[in-house]
Amino acid sequence: MLKNWRWLSILTLTALLLCLSGCPNQVDREDTIQVWAHSGPEAERQTIERQVQLFNASQDEITIELKFLPEGSYNAQIQAAAISGDLPDVLEFDGPFVYNYVWQRNLIPIDDLITPTVRKDLLPSIIKQGTYKGHLYSVGTFESGLGLYARRSQLQAAGVRIPTGQEDPWTSAEFQQILAALAQKDPDGQVLDLKLNYRGEWITYGFSPLIQSAGGDLINRSDYQSANGMLNNQQAVAVMEQVQSWIEKGYVDPNIDDAAFTRRRVALSWVGHWVYQDYVKAAGDDLVLLPLPNFGQGAKTGQGSWNWGITTKCQNPQAAMGFLEFLLRTDEVLAMTNANGAVPATKTAIAKSPLYAEGGPLRLFSSQLLAGQSVPRPQTPAYPVITSAFQQAFADIRHGTDVKKALDKAVATIDQDIQDNEGYPDP
Repeated sequence: MLKNWRWLSILTLTALLLCLSGCPNQVDREDTIQVWAHSGPEAERQTIERQVQLFNASQDEITIELKFLPEGSYNAQIQAAAISGDLPDVLEFDGPFVYNYVWQRNLIPIDDLITPTVRKDLLPSIIKQGTYKGHLYSVGTFESGLGLYARRSQLQAAGVRIPTGQEDPWTSAEFQQILAALAQKDPDGQVLDLKLNYRGEWITYGFSPLIQSAGGDLINRSDYQSANGMLNNQQAVAVMEQVQSWIEKGYVDPNIDDAAFTRRRVALSWVGHWVYQDYVKAAGDDLVLLPLPNFGQGAKTGQGSWNWGITTKCQNPQAAMGFLEFLLRTDEVLAMTNANGAVPATKTAIAKSPLYAEGGPLRLFSSQLLAGQSVPRPQTPAYPVITSAFQQAFADIRHGTDVKKALDKAVATIDQDIQDNEGYPDP
């Protein structure tokens, strides 16, 4: 009897092993696409979770396995995973970091994977940001933009001209006069919110367009080998001296509670699309969205947001691209942008968006992107150092450091990094 039991156990174990290796209800590792995403706002997380569920339900052979990582340490965790060889198949990342990931050989080009019709529908800014050395490495489902929010009644009371669109911004001199005029009618003279309560990438995203509008930049984009003569040129110094003067004259609200505009402490708020729902709730029909001022070379705006790329660890890039193209379907783009308020990344979705279509209250943001008036952050592997150096320079300038010295220091940091990496040659 014991002998028969042993044989039965062996046969049962063999059957189980065969089933595990070949039963149709089991999913092989090579049919599972591992996806990492940042743990952003709850509405975004819920949307991507639902999208993964929908995609998985539509597939017979491919399964998406989604993992969220904390946003604050996201890039550090990716770098650690890259070093240990534990990257997933598909990776979400903040757009301008794509160039460093490519240089580290962590991403593959997707030119031959993306469907031409899908690529053609993407905003030019999405293509621009995702391209490095002539190849497309990333795509996004939403975009971003910068502008000035204001209460129309406050501008009219101060006799301020209200721009009609991106082609009609305030000039630099006009903006200086407007701040002074608004301050005269404000009890504490603080009339401008620069979102100084924000940290990190906001500084580069929010204020590098100001330098670019003046005629400077974060780096010389002809060869990406030096920031000297661009970040610290006469135009860049002059415009950052203006920013410093706004703070020194008391025009800028420190905005510690992130409520300077909603509580009517300021007339102007320099920020992006993501505050719209709170602002329209506070100001209603009195809310107006204006382009950033023209500091000499035309009004500029930031661009870029979280993007998706396929890693060099992926064994099934075509399946991974299938998932990304699912996210880029019009209904799915609108689902995400309805959740987070961002600019849809495709022309088709913009045309169907109540916020960003022609006549929508946030049309300025989408029109800037459609017209190619946005400036991508520098397309170089040196970007992590560039943004860190600029953030430090901005902090120093904000607290009274001589502007030229602060920018020279940032240039030295950037150029030293490029030199240390031998100019970041092609991987």
